[in-house]
Amino acid sequence: MSQRNPKAPRAPRTPLTLESDDLLSYDGVLWRIHRTTGPHLMPWRTLRTYGPIASMRFDPHPGPLPAQSTVGVLYAACDVATALAEVYQATRTIDATLGTPTLTAWYPTRPLKLLNLTETWLVRHHASYALLHGPRAVCRTWARAIHLAWPHLDGLYASSTMTGRPNVVLWNGAADSFPADPEFTRPLEHPRIRPIVRAAARTVGYDWTL
Repeated sequence: MSQRNPKAPRAPRTPLTLESDDLLSYDGVLWRIHRTTGPHLMPWRTLRTYGPIASMRFDPHPGPLPAQSTVGVLYAACDVATALAEVYQATRTIDATLGTPTLTAWYPTRPLKLLNLTETWLVRHHASYALLHGPRAVCRTWARAIHLAWPHLDGLYASSTMTGRPNVVLWNGAADSFPADPEFTRPLEHPRIRPIVRAAARTVGYDWTL
């Protein structure tokens, strides 16, 4: 592979361009798992303005050191198994007690306008789909560039590096798309959703402590 044309360049060439087909309108369900006890808690619908965090792939905050910012981000999945796979990828064991993790689902109150990174946008910008599986720092550099180019964009639509299924990354533009109350929210250890969590864990081959 030519070093002059890598599949995952450290930064995009500018200016970035956007065609109508690059935007995906998403109004489906979104899932996330979030702690409800312990330090630094945030409500389920609040974007995190502290960043960028080294373990996160698409934080658009100015970097490189994490700090408080006006830029926010929230990560969600389009299915339960992917949400679990992403959150517990380090240990591949679902711990339903530490931090009292809660599974929450909601529908955006309006269609989200997301840059679709699963199609040809990256190729047209001298990168490739491989970038999404490359170093997180590289992805964050691209995320910052995209956010600077289109600050009112609701976020990104990208494949999970764990399951290959869709993830949605929400930025400041999506702050007005959250309902007042979620469609569903229960702690992972709640008896009603233990079967759901266990079935999803089996799908991705994770262990669990429920």
